[in-house]
Amino acid sequence: MKVFNSFENGKLTLTLVGELDHHSAKTTMKKLERFIDEYIPRDCVLDFSDLSFMDSSGIAVILRVHKIMKATGGRAWVDNPQNQPLRVIDASGIERIVRISTATGGKMPK
Repeated sequence: MKVFNSFENGKLTLTLVGELDHHSAKTTMKKLERFIDEYIPRDCVLDFSDLSFMDSSGIAVILRVHKIMKATGGRAWVDNPQNQPLRVIDASGIERIVRISTATGGKMPK
């Protein structure tokens, strides 16, 4: 699992590349927390366009980022999840808590 970041105008974009599973979730979360602490963003986008696989550990990562951002008055959301991660997100019901923006116009496909 690799994490790339970019920061512009108060928005931190964290691009996750590879597979987010129970083996990588803890170290990935530490990386994400370090970037959030470093930049103190107003908005944090989790870009999943290069995330090929995610299990339920990914839901915990999303919720943790959401919680950190909410505690500081910021916002967090997920952009561009691919098919397999999107199925996990859809099954979890997390879109009731965290915004999920997809290539289908920002809404979860039914």
